[in-house]
Amino acid sequence: MDQALDKAVRVFSERGYHATTVLDLTQAMQLASGSVYKAFKDKKSVFLAALDRYKTVRDMQLRAAVSAGATGKEQVRLALAFYAEASHGACGLEGCMVVGSATELATFDQDVAQWVTAALTRNEVFIGTLIRRGQKDGTIPPQVDGAATARMMLCVIQGMRVVGKTGRTRDEMAVLVDIAMKTLA
Repeated sequence: MDQALDKAVRVFSERGYHATTVLDLTQAMQLASGSVYKAFKDKKSVFLAALDRYKTVRDMQLRAAVSAGATGKEQVRLALAFYAEASHGACGLEGCMVVGSATELATFDQDVAQWVTAALTRNEVFIGTLIRRGQKDGTIPPQVDGAATARMMLCVIQGMRVVGKTGRTRDEMAVLVDIAMKTLA
């Protein structure tokens, strides 16, 4: 099921919810339409399951990337770099399900709005945790407002994911990491 949902994630990320048809999903997931409806009651159920799968996989990847940092500041840089890397080339053009869901559906669908809010809150809290870790280990000054800076970095990250849909280069995204890191000086 995870492999099928990974394929659904790709379709939803590239096309968005409204432009994705059940036929698109059955072809991508390599399932008969009856099998899709047997596993999920409708397209929205596939979408919500794909959102959960997307967030689970991305969170594991982010935590793995960040774990290579020896200090809180290095971990913040690695987190920003993780998103910068996802925001250029083919991956950038594919897009982000969180951003797509926030812009396409959250205004009109309460389930999706709650999911998006929770996902963004978890990311902001995670970044705030890394900032506090850096303050504790002395690599980030104590006067840095951890909560406000985490929120700003969340906005930078989500902005990178939006701008990445326009075909930006690796260098264009990587320079944003350096600029954002200056807020921790």
